[in-house]
Amino acid sequence: MNASINLLSSYKMDDLELPNRIVMAPLTRNRAGEGNVPHELNAEYYAQRASAGLIITEATQVSPQGQGYPYTPGIHSPEQVAGWRLVTDAVHQQGGRIFLQLWHVGRISHPDLQPDGALPVAPSAITPKGEAATYEGMKPFVTPRALETSEIPGIVEQYRQGAENALAAGFDGVEIHGANGYLIDQFLRDGTNQRTDEYGGSIENRTRFLVEVTEAVTGVWSAKRVGVRLSPSGTFNDMHDSNPLETFGYAAQALNQFDLAYLHIYEATEADIRHGAIVVPTSHIRQRYKGTLMVNGDYTLEKGNAVLATGEADLVSFGKLFIANPDLPRRFALNAPLNQPDPSTFYGGGEKGYTDYPTLEVQQVH
Repeated sequence: MNASINLLSSYKMDDLELPNRIVMAPLTRNRAGEGNVPHELNAEYYAQRASAGLIITEATQVSPQGQGYPYTPGIHSPEQVAGWRLVTDAVHQQGGRIFLQLWHVGRISHPDLQPDGALPVAPSAITPKGEAATYEGMKPFVTPRALETSEIPGIVEQYRQGAENALAAGFDGVEIHGANGYLIDQFLRDGTNQRTDEYGGSIENRTRFLVEVTEAVTGVWSAKRVGVRLSPSGTFNDMHDSNPLETFGYAAQALNQFDLAYLHIYEATEADIRHGAIVVPTSHIRQRYKGTLMVNGDYTLEKGNAVLATGEADLVSFGKLFIANPDLPRRFALNAPLNQPDPSTFYGGGEKGYTDYPTLEVQQVH
């Protein structure tokens, strides 16, 4: 135990000084503008939260094919790069640090969202249970098209180009989204990957796509400015694996070769456990991953301080608490009451439930 290390302790992530260990988790909010372009309201939202040790943006598709939800931002057009520049400038003016999360949803899409109404792509043609969010409302998922082996380098290139565009947009780094049932996760798990080429079968083969994407992105950015997010226990988007301890233990070890900024673990939720998840304890990853470990999973001030004090993690990311409390680090420092998040405003809409949560100062004045 090291009680002197807590959420308010600074952390040196190589050449990036984080003033605290309170990270803003990536949070899909479905508020991008026309053409999936970030705009002034998004810049205001992120700038309000610049006191976080680090901000990780909402998931951002690396190509039109990578989109799976309405009004999610992209990082593949000049307009999107310019829109994100508004955000990074606003955050930097407030003294913050911000990474962009690179995303391809794979099968978690719908022809309504795809260029020319094409089928979504995936490692294998396995239909996810559930429904896709489209501009016309919820529609049943379709059976995706299995990627040809020859197409996979092109998908890796989408991530590389996204990383390059993030550099042009003024970000401090990028996070590769390998969690929550999206494309990289679909390659990792044997429940969604039934390929017989070099991207399927053995754990080494199923991890190949993650490794190739990470190689491509660290070819653009210093590896010390690249993070990876995984969800070893996740069942979201109809995900399962026959041996997640082995799969994700191997994946964590495979990432050691890169000397990354961090590995970000989305821990088991109550919903995952209800859906029969085989829980992979974070300690299992900690034993195998040599670098900075970030955790996410309904942490509170107390739980966050406890996980840091035990050495089980180095950084803690917060989602819903950051939605409702733009000044979360200050509230933690003062042990002040927290605003309660309004789930009805999480996805879509405008300022309400987005930029109108009050800071402590505003509340005290009133």
